[in-house]
Amino acid sequence: MKRKITPSIMCADVFNLEATVKEFEKNGIEYIHIDIMDGNFVPNYTLGTDFVKALKRKTKIPLDIHLMICNPEYKLDWFDFGEGDYVSVHYEATPHIHRAVSKIKSRGAKAMLAINPGTPFSVIENLLPDIDAVLVMTVNPGFAGQTLIKSTIEKIRNLREYLDKNGYSHMEIEVDGNVSFENACLMSKAGANIFVAGSSSVFSKEGNLDENIKKLSSVINTGI
Repeated sequence: MKRKITPSIMCADVFNLEATVKEFEKNGIEYIHIDIMDGNFVPNYTLGTDFVKALKRKTKIPLDIHLMICNPEYKLDWFDFGEGDYVSVHYEATPHIHRAVSKIKSRGAKAMLAINPGTPFSVIENLLPDIDAVLVMTVNPGFAGQTLIKSTIEKIRNLREYLDKNGYSHMEIEVDGNVSFENACLMSKAGANIFVAGSSSVFSKEGNLDENIKKLSSVINTGI
């Protein structure tokens, strides 16, 4: 399964977003990850609906919209997304998860189910026919710069084995949280194939954006 990078745009320099997006396009970046937080589901606020619309107009790179908001099924119409985009909703955010997933799919986008570190992946069982991917949070959602919860590596491995065994070998696994160069290697070997890249990799001060993207791509594809 192809391994893909989805840089977290909230970690980018807000005053150089256009140049950043052009760098993504030049490097063949597969998705742009947009964190949406409501101050309720997670104790933080980030990007909003107008930002998503502006970014959608500015680039042809598909969006990877991560909704860390309560009851997303009632708010999906606020966001500009469609065919080719991923939209992830948290299992923990609503008692009507099927309704949220159905609304995403009705607009032609791909639905991703996000699960927190403390949520067992077994909750996906009755959603498998309806989703396209699973987002495994490897830190508790809400803030950039956190430390990896190490048990999530084994969680990724067990999830990959579960999906393969049950006829869902095509289903993608995204990882989000302290996806450093070192941790991305472990996540890739465990079975993840979409990597949310933030301050510990693509936007690391170890190198420039171009260098960091190439380095992360090498790590997730070769383990070096």
